[in-house]
Amino acid sequence: MEIKSHHPQRDARFEHINKQIMAFHAAGQPVIPVDTKKKELVGDYKNSGSDYRPAGCPDKVSVHDCVDKELGKTIPYGVYDVGANAGCVSVGIDHDMAEFAVNAIRRWHETMGRGRYPASEHLLITPDGGDSNGSRVRLWKIELQKLADTTGVTLMV
Repeated sequence: MEIKSHHPQRDARFEHINKQIMAFHAAGQPVIPVDTKKKELVGDYKNSGSDYRPAGCPDKVSVHDCVDKELGKTIPYGVYDVGANAGCVSVGIDHDMAEFAVNAIRRWHETMGRGRYPASEHLLITPDGGDSNGSRVRLWKIELQKLADTTGVTLMV
């Protein structure tokens, strides 16, 4: 039994996206991949990263990773500026929704994008294509149109 590892047009789609990215860079226009990151518990929980503290003075953390009903979870949404090699993360506390995703892009545009690309007329957005920013999510498209209308920037997704 033969198992196909991916769709036959997969490589062609990635080649097309790469050509668009290269064209945008050549024209001095911004390119931003966007993605929702893993939901994180809020509170004093064990984290597998490095933390350098004096010997004998460990951080106190919760024994169990149960959701704190008062603090809940956070939902980080990342916007990465390929040309500047810089990122911007918005953190939500409710749900991964299209309004939140587009607002993260809006915040990037207001705080970083306009300053870096003052003459920009276009913006290429390469989403991961799942959940809030899926190609079939109507609200994602509506919110992107609102962003284009308020910024005057032509968006290509």
